[in-house]
Amino acid sequence: MNIELLRASNLRCFEKVSLAPGPGINWLVGPNGAGKTTLLEAAYILSHGRSFRAGGRTAPRRRGASDYLVYAEVLRVDKSRVRLGLTRVDDRWVGRCNGEDLSSLAPLFEACPVVYFGPESHTLILGPAEERRSFLDWSVFHVEHASLSLWKAWRRALRQRNALLRQGAAERDFEPWEHEMDQLAVRIHAMRSHCLSGLEPYLVEEASHLVPELGALQIHYRPGWDEQMGLFGQLNLDRERDRERGFTQHGAHRADWSLVFGDVAQREHLSRGQAKAAALVCALALTRWLNDNVGEYPLLCLDDLESELDAVHTTRVTQWLSGRLIQSWLTSTRTPTPDTLAAGTRVFHVEHTGCG
Repeated sequence: MNIELLRASNLRCFEKVSLAPGPGINWLVGPNGAGKTTLLEAAYILSHGRSFRAGGRTAPRRRGASDYLVYAEVLRVDKSRVRLGLTRVDDRWVGRCNGEDLSSLAPLFEACPVVYFGPESHTLILGPAEERRSFLDWSVFHVEHASLSLWKAWRRALRQRNALLRQGAAERDFEPWEHEMDQLAVRIHAMRSHCLSGLEPYLVEEASHLVPELGALQIHYRPGWDEQMGLFGQLNLDRERDRERGFTQHGAHRADWSLVFGDVAQREHLSRGQAKAAALVCALALTRWLNDNVGEYPLLCLDDLESELDAVHTTRVTQWLSGRLIQSWLTSTRTPTPDTLAAGTRVFHVEHTGCG
């Protein structure tokens, strides 16, 4: 998958901006605040329906504007071209594909997968479980599109049970929702487990190349409830404690997974730099796994790579990129020297000021 043209309006500092990247490595070069990261953010929003930056879905909107728009022309591996548009108007999204309005944003996410690594990415390793669930569920979606409807059904059932907890509802009112949650959670768990099993050899291989100093890699996964008891039994057992707290403590919304390195006792012992390198392992592994399972590479966005990693790890990544037919966007404050540029690399100078 290659983005041949990206346009955005009213995004951060940009009233209007456009980029026509090449199919291989693309360097976006400029001073801090020029808007390099905003271009990566635009592609990511089109792929995820949110930003990788902190703040709500209206946060990227340019000051004084009532909405913002991201548009892309995408070349798929089968040589078909797709025109995608996503507008944030007040508190809702409006999506379009090839000129047609969309009832769901899923076709946009499917047609424009974007994998991102940047200053925030260490939270995938050291941050809350929500970050890792989001990474995993986005990966699952691209091989199991039915997962989206499952998650919608899960959130509906979870909201109903939480409402019953706060209302002090009778015991019999819980059983239908808890049966549904149990059935949905089993299916979600199966998809997640299958995805992680598929990702594991890619993660192991990338870790052995990028962070061999951390030791052998394993994945630990917790579904969010006691598997031997089953979620239905767990919910029944926890009901009184859940009433006291006013929310459901166990379920698919509490799943978590982690990378466990042989030479690191606990993930909390990882330095910030090591956590960033481990997060990059996840990004590179996911990029390869998507190609092998979906049939095409995603766009790989690497934000300020030279500042986030030391010279040794940066060199390993650029060598990794030069050996693969992946469209990648890399940002830097320095223009790469000619001897470091792979064949076909394009360099774009971003000069807008007052952006991010």
